[in-house]
Amino acid sequence: MAQVDFLERQLTLKLVYYGPPLSGKTSNLRALYGKVDALNRGRLMTLDTRDDRTLFFDLLPIFFRASGFSFRIKVYTVPGQPVHEATRKVVLAGTDGVVFVADSSPAQVAANRQAWDSLIANLASVKLADVPIVVQYNKRDLPDRLPASALDRFGDDSRTIQEACAKSGEGVIATFFELVGRAWDTLDIDLQLASKLGIDGQAFRRAVAEHVGVAEPARI
Repeated sequence: MAQVDFLERQLTLKLVYYGPPLSGKTSNLRALYGKVDALNRGRLMTLDTRDDRTLFFDLLPIFFRASGFSFRIKVYTVPGQPVHEATRKVVLAGTDGVVFVADSSPAQVAANRQAWDSLIANLASVKLADVPIVVQYNKRDLPDRLPASALDRFGDDSRTIQEACAKSGEGVIATFFELVGRAWDTLDIDLQLASKLGIDGQAFRRAVAEHVGVAEPARI
């Protein structure tokens, strides 16, 4: 759940990128980090190891002010290797939204499904079963990528899929804004943010876009 201090007029959102090993979670954060104005971003921390590119997590805080209210967005990734399951659960605790980064390679279908099942189980264990999830299929530049019609939608045939090539930055911003929008909408229902803060979802997304330094993508 978002941390809201109405007295100090501050709100902190936590977003998590989750997926199988080497699917592109860290590449997403690095691409996003490169888009954020240097004055509005903290240090991007990465920990590379022999068995996975992220041992614990990446932290990308984005700070800005809008409508007299101070917002902070914390963006994390979790390690993809199953051996780090306990760490993944800890990082998920308190999240306001999740991007599930799936791999477009046909060889990674089973790994995608295993990671998805892990995500759903871990969200349930930290009592966040209803948190918004955006599914991104990364590596859409692979010559043998799965066709769009064959992509696993993880039990929901109507699920919207974000397609990306995180290393080049393609699709990264669209994915991020889709999650920001869904997270805000969910929190607005629970906390009546629009009425209490004087800023609705559209204005919030616009403020994020201004500080990230890109045009706000249209919502799908």
